[in-house]
Amino acid sequence: MRLNLKALPAGLTLCIAALPAPALAQGSEYFAGKTLRVIVGLEAGGTADVFVRGFAVHLRKHIPGQPTVVVQNMTGAGGSVAANYLYERVAPDGLTIVFNPFHPLAQALGDPTLRARYEYLDYVGAIGDIRVNYMRTDAVPGGMAKPADVMKAETLIVGAVSHSDFTGTMAQLSLKILGVKYKPVVGYRGGADIFLAMQRGEVQFHNTSIGTFRSRSAAFVKSGQGIGVSYLVPVDANGNYARSPYVTEMPAYPDLYREIHGKLPSGKDWEAFNWLTNQVGELAFIALAPRGMPPAAREGLRIGFERATNDPDFIKETVKRNGIPYTYVNVPRGEAIIRDLAGVSPAVVETLRAAIGGKD
Repeated sequence: MRLNLKALPAGLTLCIAALPAPALAQGSEYFAGKTLRVIVGLEAGGTADVFVRGFAVHLRKHIPGQPTVVVQNMTGAGGSVAANYLYERVAPDGLTIVFNPFHPLAQALGDPTLRARYEYLDYVGAIGDIRVNYMRTDAVPGGMAKPADVMKAETLIVGAVSHSDFTGTMAQLSLKILGVKYKPVVGYRGGADIFLAMQRGEVQFHNTSIGTFRSRSAAFVKSGQGIGVSYLVPVDANGNYARSPYVTEMPAYPDLYREIHGKLPSGKDWEAFNWLTNQVGELAFIALAPRGMPPAAREGLRIGFERATNDPDFIKETVKRNGIPYTYVNVPRGEAIIRDLAGVSPAVVETLRAAIGGKD
């Protein structure tokens, strides 16, 4: 069935048409007088939706020709419906893109709801973020005083959108590697839905972005109901990793593991977890377009995305909201991450399948 975006409720559409915008000295005028649709594959009001709508204001300023920008939601299957629509239905004219959280797990596991593959689409740009684990403080007997108290938990309930939702898988693997039992509960509509379930006590442990942790979850944590457990960092083959100077309210995951077990993590579960961290820890939100766009459209979108991400006003807003700036992931690096996803090893895939299936 063809999805009718025009029939979407007005509340789910943001139109940016009359903002003042400086003329750009370079780039084509392909987009002058046109409308760019930016599709978000998750629910309205969630972290991804709010972020994209805010970013669209800056994007419009920096695309040569300053097109009208319309943001629309197309929910389903954790973003797969939007990706499939872009791949199967959208004309390659550069006037419709998808800007979603990066979900490599669905592709790696061969999720049947995802017919598109990232390498089948044209990379526009992306931003990086930091993933964090947090939980209810009353999920362990006597309450949690520090992150290492997670080891006192009997069985933690982990919320997820689906079995191929990377946030749920990262949460589960992080617990499994530490040696904490868990029970996954899937079927939530998005991160906002999971957070509501956590507030109700139906979910005890969740993986999210540092920005979401510091905004949506801020009052929950300040009240003492929640606590940050760890933030995730990619670790190289020699065991080296860079701690973030921006995250001080919880330890890096390798530091937490070392505190608890006296050494760095290892083994097949760790290798799969670290592979996934390298994927989503560097690339959080990704903008994609259909293959076969006119060169002027591709150039204009990529120029606009890079400049918007590095816009001082955008950086100021994100630092004010999250206490940390987003990082721009350029085209060569973004395409390299996608190639790494396309070539993921069978051993990593097998381990990931076992983790989401609750098998050892």
